[in-house]
Amino acid sequence: MTDEPVLLSHQTGRVRTLTFNRPHRKNAITRAMWSALRDELRDVTYGGEVGAVVLTGAGGSFCSGADIADASGMDEFPDPATEIRAINEAVLQLHDLPVPSIAKVRGVAVGAGWNLALGCDFVAATPDTRFCQIFTRRALSLDCGGSWLLPKLIGLQQAKRLAMFADTIDAAEARSLGLVTWVQPEDSIDDFVADAAARLAAGPPTALAQTKSLLNDGADRTMREALLGEGHAQRINLTCPDVLEAFAAFSEKRDPVYTTPGASA
Repeated sequence: MTDEPVLLSHQTGRVRTLTFNRPHRKNAITRAMWSALRDELRDVTYGGEVGAVVLTGAGGSFCSGADIADASGMDEFPDPATEIRAINEAVLQLHDLPVPSIAKVRGVAVGAGWNLALGCDFVAATPDTRFCQIFTRRALSLDCGGSWLLPKLIGLQQAKRLAMFADTIDAAEARSLGLVTWVQPEDSIDDFVADAAARLAAGPPTALAQTKSLLNDGADRTMREALLGEGHAQRINLTCPDVLEAFAAFSEKRDPVYTTPGASA
């Protein structure tokens, strides 16, 4: 095979696009890909130069899950628990990103690949995309956050249906369940996602980070806890220069230009 990177990284303006780059294997994930993803997400989190992330796959597929044929670096992990911790670090980094993220999905999103897409804030898919929580077909249980994401997004019974039957569903059904944000034609999905990501990246970084954090945590909080969290977030927003810029832009009838790096709650 070639020596091309297994994860491509490209930045346009404040949008960082991360592309799984093993199209010959439908972008099945290897240890090297997990490591590269952790490095990229760490840079997004702490670098301050990114306002939105797009996660996608090269060729005709998003990600077909873990590559069970991956034999590289077998000595790197002395036991499965160590490997799982390394994978979970990347999953948490994606979920906790202080900037919005969009999964752009074509072809297949299977197993860990589907759960990585669900770990993004938004999912855009082409009509012919197929999704599957394939784990039980391989005598495995959910990983990469699927056991937390699915019930939160679609409720317990539907989550059990997808996970225990391991049936394949299409983009239309995924959209109807609430697992896909937008279904876009193949010839327009790239432009659509680029426009959506650019809009998010141009937004107020601190307010977007606070909003994302509040919504991610909201279902696990009481109303009282949610109100306290909102108050904490709003105090941060009100001390940020972005508020002054937003009001100035409104008064001057122009688009705001935000320069403050985002901040997590």
